Amino acid sequence: MAMKSKVIRPREFRYRGYKLEDLKNMTLDQLAEILPSRERRKIKRGFTEQEEKFLRRLRKKGSARTHCRDMIVLPEMVGKVVYVHNGKDFVRVEVKPEMIGHRLGEFAQTRRFEKHSGPGVGATRSSKFVPLK
Repeated sequence: MAMKSKVIRPREFRYRGYKLEDLKNMTLDQLAEILPSRERRKIKRGFTEQEEKFLRRLRKKGSARTHCRDMIVLPEMVGKVVYVHNGKDFVRVEVKPEMIGHRLGEFAQTRRFEKHSGPGVGATRSSKFVPLK
């Protein structure tokens, strides 16, 4: 008895039951209805002038730099490159379907992990003998 191998297909992306193509065809009001409450509130109140300018630039060029860390990732941004400011420089973010509904600032960390080592040159005499572990 020969066993048939099962074909494993990658699952297509769905956001709350909607395919990516359906999400891209939705109006902003329809999209707001399926987003969480905080994002729905932001969309219903309208985007700021900076956010509107950012969206126009993104539609035109396909990539854009922005300081708008609180901008919601919309379906039309999927597949584009956004450079988000983290306080020091711009972090390159490739927008994926899983990011829809999140904020751009979530993908550009503002703090970095700093691992401290032992005492350096110029340390006092007593701090040389601090045990490492």
